[in-house]
Amino acid sequence: MSNVEHKVEHEVENGSNFFKGIFIGSLIGAAAALLFAPKPGREMRSDLSDKLTLATDKTKEVAGVVTDKTKAIATTVGEKATDLASTVSVKASDIYTTVSDSKQQIAATLQEAGSKIGDTVSEASNNVASDVKDASKEVADEAKASSKEVADEAKDAKEDVKSSYKSSY
Repeated sequence: MSNVEHKVEHEVENGSNFFKGIFIGSLIGAAAALLFAPKPGREMRSDLSDKLTLATDKTKEVAGVVTDKTKAIATTVGEKATDLASTVSVKASDIYTTVSDSKQQIAATLQEAGSKIGDTVSEASNNVASDVKDASKEVADEAKASSKEVADEAKDAKEDVKSSYKSSY
């Protein structure tokens, strides 16, 4: 492992481990100082007892602070999670409403377009029917006129034949 990798590994470690090491080291150092100090046994035991009581009290105090901070952090995380869940719920509801509204608008637009197409087809059908009716009337009128002409020509031909027949006798 290179020196750079070793530094990076130590930088990643938590700073609280450092302070724990200092605390434990100072306790061990204090105990060693008391043991090697030139004092009578009774006084030494009394000093050790006092120092142990002090260390226990400090440990309890630190544990209380850590517990309080942990509870505060847990409460904050819970509140943030609740807020986030609420925000997600509101956004999801907004998206659902938007999609629903868009769906209704599209359906209304399609219905309107269908109605317009139906009206256009109906109008075109009426126009075609009217044109067919007009064309039929024109054809009927022309047929009537042609029929009258044919009848007139037939009448004239009949009279010509009749007159030609009478003149030949």
